[in-house]
Formats: sequence, C-alpha cells, structure tokens
Amino acid sequence: MNDRQWLRFSLVLVWLATAAASVWELHGQSAALLAHAGVRDPSVSLALIVGGAAVDAVLGLALWFKPSRGVYLVALAVMGAMTVAATLLEPSLWLHPLGPLTKNVPIVAVLWTLARSHSNPGRST
Repeated sequence: MNDRQWLRFSLVLVWLATAAASVWELHGQSAALLAHAGVRDPSVSLALIVGGAAVDAVLGLALWFKPSRGVYLVALAVMGAMTVAATLLEPSLWLHPLGPLTKNVPIVAVLWTLARSHSNPGRST
C-alpha cells in the first residue's frame, strides 16, 4: 500500500468512525453537545445528528470505493462547512484538549494533497 492509499484509508476511518459514534451517542454525547450549544428541540437535534452521520457515512464510503479529485474536494467543502457550523454552535471546541476541531487542520492538508495528486495522470490513489 502506498502513502496516498494510507492517507485515504485514514480518512475513511475518520469519517466512518465519526458517523458510527454520532449515532451510537445519539441520545448521549451527540445530543448533549447540541443541547449545550443551545439546540433544545429533540426533533431538530435528531435531524442534525442523523443527517450529519449520514453525510459522514456517505463521504467515508465514497472515499473508500470511489476516490476521485471530486470526492476529495467535496469532503473538503463538507468538512469546512461542518467546522464553521461547530465553531458557531460551540466555539470552545477549539480549546478542547482532544482537539475535535483542531484535528481538521491536518485533515485539510491530507484532502488537499490527495486531490492534487489525484489530478496528476501518472499518480493513483
């Protein structure tokens, strides 16, 4: 397995694990995080959690089975949007010791690198 494949599969793991953890903690940490951010309506909370988990799962599967420059760029855009949303809902996540938002900085670098390398004809991911 080459370096780009390792990078891609690490992203697959991040997105699929995030989807699974979000659903697993549907009525636990996921809901508590949204409640702490001011989302009190259970139906809105449910929609946000399940919707976010579905997007994460689709991206993880796309990265796994259909890697392409377009998928990398969509993942980059979605991650950017989710990072902005999380920052608006709960800015203190940037200061969390486990880095739930700061981890996105190296993920941007990995996605950008994969997108650029995938567009070069002689290189495969």
